[in-house]
Amino acid sequence: MMRLKSILSVLLRIGVSIILLVLLFKFNKIDSHALIRDIKGADKLFLSVGFIIYFLVYLLGFFRWRMLLKAAGFDIPLKRLVSSFSGGIFFSIFLPSTIGGDLVRAVDLAGHTRKAKEVIATVFLDRFSGYIGLVFVILPALLLGRNLILDKVVFTSVSVIVILLVVILLVLFNNSIYSGISRFLTVPNAGKIRETIKDMHREIHVFGNHKKMILFNLAISFLIQALCPVCVYFIGLALGVKINFIYFLIFLPIISAITLLPIAIGGLGLRESLFVVYFAKAGVIKQLALAMSLLSFSFVVFYGAIGGLIYVLTVHHRRIQSHKQPAL
Repeated sequence: MMRLKSILSVLLRIGVSIILLVLLFKFNKIDSHALIRDIKGADKLFLSVGFIIYFLVYLLGFFRWRMLLKAAGFDIPLKRLVSSFSGGIFFSIFLPSTIGGDLVRAVDLAGHTRKAKEVIATVFLDRFSGYIGLVFVILPALLLGRNLILDKVVFTSVSVIVILLVVILLVLFNNSIYSGISRFLTVPNAGKIRETIKDMHREIHVFGNHKKMILFNLAISFLIQALCPVCVYFIGLALGVKINFIYFLIFLPIISAITLLPIAIGGLGLRESLFVVYFAKAGVIKQLALAMSLLSFSFVVFYGAIGGLIYVLTVHHRRIQSHKQPAL
């Protein structure tokens, strides 16, 4: 029954992605032939620069997660860690939202270490650190570009993103609020959820003794979130889109935050719609905004394919390592 529900959930999200893409093309009157022509005619040099920058994003993301694992006391061989991280990149293409790959790498490494709670805590903090970095990028960018962006949708989006961050921080680090939530979860059938929250809360607070590492981790997250707009900026230049770079620093974090919602496979369809909606506010025609999104997604697919290849080629190694792990 659970497997059937999982399959139906995936099929539903695939359907959502298809519907969003169909509606995008239909209601925005996108000329598919012109879209393909724009993509084929994109400047290869600018695309290459964006491609390299995207690789740096993955490299920094790997280093950030490795720091958290070391702080948690894990001494995992580099090859094994690369395998789990690569698997996460690959499966994020097919799983709901952009965080689907997080679940894969958490499960994969938890099976290797036999310490699921600790591994899940590092994956959660890795993603949460990225979310904080996203806010650190968007707030100063919005302040600098306040004369360029006078739009209620943008300001509302940013407000929601910041409020969500504040709420999560209060839940995690304010004992009064955490205690209130714990008391609220005393209702019947909430036992498993309550225990999961308690376990996560306890594991996360272990990192409080690594303040320098946390600061360095946040600095890396800021750099990652700043590089993503740079990558798309070069994709835009390749397509002939010449707008102020500040738009990319504002729109990309908003789009990244919204695509965390698990309503479409790999964010496909949702991300493209958001590109069209937000970049139209900067005067970019819908066709070029869609081309930017599709080209950036092609980078994701390419690196995801490489990650999948690494993951498959290391299956035997992972099984051997798992067999050697003593039961705790």
